[in-house]
Amino acid sequence: MDIHNKRILLLGGYGLVGTAIIRKLFTHEPKEIIILSLFEEEARSACELLLPEANATKLTPEWGNMFIRESLKNNSRNEILGNSKYRQQLMHDVMDPFDSEMLSSSTLDVLISKHKPHIIIDSVNSATGLAYQDIYNGYYSLNYELENAKSKNELTDSLVDEIEKMLTTLYVPQIIRHIQILHQSMVNNKTGVYIKVGTTGTGGMGLNIPYTHSEEQPSRVLLSKTSLAGAHTLLLFLMGRTPNGPICKEIKPAAAIAWKGIEYGEVKKHGKPIRLYDCPIEGAEFLSESFSFSGNENWNDTGESLKSVFIDTGENGIFSRGEFETITAAGQMEFVTPEEIADNIIFEILGDSTGHDIINALDNSIMGPTYRAGYMRHFALEKMDELMEQHDSESIAFEILGPPRLSKLLFEAHLLKKICGDLSCIITHGLDELCQKAENYIAEHPGLRSQMISVGLPILMRDGKQILRGPIVKIPAQLGRNILRINKEKIDEWAYAGWIDLRKENIALWQSRIENILNFIQDLPKEDTSSHYHHGHQYWQGKDSLEIGKLAAWIFNHEDKGLRIKS
Repeated sequence: MDIHNKRILLLGGYGLVGTAIIRKLFTHEPKEIIILSLFEEEARSACELLLPEANATKLTPEWGNMFIRESLKNNSRNEILGNSKYRQQLMHDVMDPFDSEMLSSSTLDVLISKHKPHIIIDSVNSATGLAYQDIYNGYYSLNYELENAKSKNELTDSLVDEIEKMLTTLYVPQIIRHIQILHQSMVNNKTGVYIKVGTTGTGGMGLNIPYTHSEEQPSRVLLSKTSLAGAHTLLLFLMGRTPNGPICKEIKPAAAIAWKGIEYGEVKKHGKPIRLYDCPIEGAEFLSESFSFSGNENWNDTGESLKSVFIDTGENGIFSRGEFETITAAGQMEFVTPEEIADNIIFEILGDSTGHDIINALDNSIMGPTYRAGYMRHFALEKMDELMEQHDSESIAFEILGPPRLSKLLFEAHLLKKICGDLSCIITHGLDELCQKAENYIAEHPGLRSQMISVGLPILMRDGKQILRGPIVKIPAQLGRNILRINKEKIDEWAYAGWIDLRKENIALWQSRIENILNFIQDLPKEDTSSHYHHGHQYWQGKDSLEIGKLAAWIFNHEDKGLRIKS
């Protein structure tokens, strides 16, 4: 894609890599660069710093936590976790089924809808931001409260708080929801390219990495970051295989990234100065059988903070000379400059192949569908047909593959096949007649009826007021609830997702589908013998013109937009 005169949203634009990318972008004269950072002062500072180099490019600051809803974007993690109302909102946003309200209220969608960027460049260290919430520390606090509640035989307020905090630090649901919001917002706003600066989590090192965040080596928190980085990459891999979405790429540096500046001054950790304390010899503690974290408090606060020479590595913090010399030594993390990363980002946006796009590498190295499997598929289907005839058995759906919607479609298609026999017959019946026949067939064939309800699919009768069901119901999902309120909208939602629906509107939908398929077949050029069509005359006009798997696949491909676009 051409960068000239385009709007570009840069997530994490204040950071080391983000700043380098912006400077590289200026040479291509984009119309506007929207710089998102976590804090307002960071976003504005980045715009002020880079404005002299911007020429005609407009710089726009935006700020806030892109992983949560817009109303909470300026609250710190501790403020959210310390507020019961905010925790409840965060749990709902992350754990409940994704819906339009979650999308429209999210910081990311508000931002993308507001600016409608042609290109999004994401240099936020997402894995660090989510994984370093530290689920393990949360576990210890929760376990302490659980043991305390057990001993007192009571559920304390602090236990409830710790449970809610634990639920809001689960990494995978958060990254999944982030990707759902990001993808849908980019589709809605027609973003052309999304490119991510990712991480390996260990600077390219292995499980023997000597740098740790705890007494363990390697640290579970550090490995959580790597795990999330890998999950993030595969979610982007899936995003790149979804129709109508943006071109999706990821550059994943496997080394330390440095540097932003070299200075002498106050050393800060998490934005706060490191206080200097002193403990004179006479204040020494005697070690005993136990160790107290509170100590004897015989130390003195000097009133000063640590000052030294340091190198600023951006998001990874500041390092002493000794630390920098160690991690960049041959055989350790070594390092890569942000400008080199930025060059690769620009090349990939412009369409050049750098060889460093990990999504493309996955596309080229995965093992996809094979010729042998395609060649042998019909043997498997024929053998199943043979056994079905031998045992007088109908192999329709077991609700093991999922989703319930697939089982519902297969059973409904099978029901229509039993009533009509072929595709054309379905559209020649009157609607009332077809509904009546479907209900009669269900009533007269307990074997089929039993299969449906036994795998968890209720049968909604044509009056829309009665269901036949067994002890297991797949839709709606129970999710810890025992009773749900019912209304017409809920019935429609559940019937669409996983109920055998004998109502007029659903049978009419099937007639419309079949008519569309027949029209497609009719419009196929009879003289075309090329490889142009996946599903040509021979596909639809075999020995059985109503094969339930073909119908379900057609619906998934065309109606549900579930088409695979890459082999």
